[in-house]
Order: sequence, then C-alpha cells, then structure tokens
Amino acid sequence: MPEPFPEHQAKPRWFDPRDAGAGFGLLSRLPFGGPGRGGADAMAQACWTWPLVGVAVTLPAIGAGLLALHLGLPAGWAAALVLMIQAALTGGIHEDGLADTFDGMEGGSTRERRLEIMRDSRIGSYGALALLLVTLARWSALVVVLPQSPWAVLAVAALSRAGMAALMAALPPARRDGLSQGAGQPGRGAALRAVLVALGLALLFAGNPVTIALVTGGVFLALGLRARARLGGQTGDILGAGQQISEAFCLGVLAAALPMANI
Repeated sequence: MPEPFPEHQAKPRWFDPRDAGAGFGLLSRLPFGGPGRGGADAMAQACWTWPLVGVAVTLPAIGAGLLALHLGLPAGWAAALVLMIQAALTGGIHEDGLADTFDGMEGGSTRERRLEIMRDSRIGSYGALALLLVTLARWSALVVVLPQSPWAVLAVAALSRAGMAALMAALPPARRDGLSQGAGQPGRGAALRAVLVALGLALLFAGNPVTIALVTGGVFLALGLRARARLGGQTGDILGAGQQISEAFCLGVLAAALPMANI
C-alpha cells in the first residue's frame, strides 16, 4: 500500500472564508470565493467548504425543477432538469469520476493497470453502465422527492461531499500524481469540519438527517475498503464516485419515506 505523503498533509485550521476560492474552484464552475489560499495544501484545507459547494450547485437546480413543476411540466422532466443543471455547474466532475472508477477498478487485473485505465478519458462498458444506472437511480428518486421534499435534496448534496473529505483524509493517494495527490491530503481536523458543516446544513434542510448521514457513511466506507483493496488508496475519481453513489442511495431513502414513493 502506498505510504501517505507528509509534505502534503494539511494542518488543521478554523473556518477561513479564503478557503472558498479553492473549494469552489475545484468542485464547481461557479465564480465564487476569490483567489483563495496558496500553497500545495490549499485545496485540502478547503475541504470544509465542499458541502457548501454542494448546496450552491444544487440550489439553482432545485429552483429550476420547482419552477418546471409550477409550470405544469411532468415530475420526470423536472427531475431531469435538476440533474442537467447540477452536471453543468460541476462540469460533470463527479459523473466522470464514477465512470472512470468502475472502468478501472472492475476492468483491470493489476493495481497498475486499474490506475492506468482510470486515467484514460475514454469510457468503457463498466463505466457506461455505472453512469447510466446511478443516474437512473438518482432521477427515479428525484421524481418522488422533488415535488414533496425538495429542500432535503440540499442536505444530500452537502453530506455526499463531506463523505469525499472524510475518505480523502482516511486513505492515502493511490498514485503520486493526479488530482487527489496534487490537492494534498486533509488532516482529521479538516475532514471533521467538513462533516460538521454538512451536518449543520442537513439539519437545516432535512430536519433529521441521521438516516441519510448513516447511509452516506456506509457508502463511503464500502467504497473506501474496495479502493484500498484494489488500488491501495483513493483518487479523485474514487471521491467523485462516492459522491454520486451516496447521493443515489440517500435520495432513494428519502423517496421511500414519502407517501407517494411506491406509486
């Protein structure tokens, strides 16, 4: 297993507004936050802002979906609009990670070959199926959740990105280059701040986020164990895959709890 790289370990910091530049610059196409901090560990220090980025890219998507419902458009069409806007505002970074993760981890016979496949920009059959099925799962749940509990989707967006920070802190980078290594590795304090921010947002938007928080944690735990076994650590693609899969599962849990979930 690759060893952690101490020179990239981020020192714990309190909530610093200057971290927004690195956080929003990494995970979105939104022009928020200014230049941010400098240094090799700037992005790792900024991981506490990732739940905020999740809310920022999801809020306009939810607003557009609700407007579509108000105009009489079908719930399925409105749910698809939400997914399109989310992908546009993130540049599809998480969806790309999902596809690359399944292509690499399931398509390669050795650790080196898996990492090589994950670096390839082309999508194979494993990646295409994962992208199709996870997106379908998110859409199916949104059809139910969007008309009845739209703000809970913001809680899911925040928690799924806190899971990324926690996994990034728990596992070393699987390779000595790439996005995850270049961003540095957050310390436990930085990851804890991300979780606290996400839980606060989830309390605000979902009321009782215990179930979806546990589901998020379970998804990232399972994915982390798989990544450690297959790759020896995490990559940016693994983090993106965790965000997408945990969002799909959490939206499904929310849909199951609503009266119209089975219709």
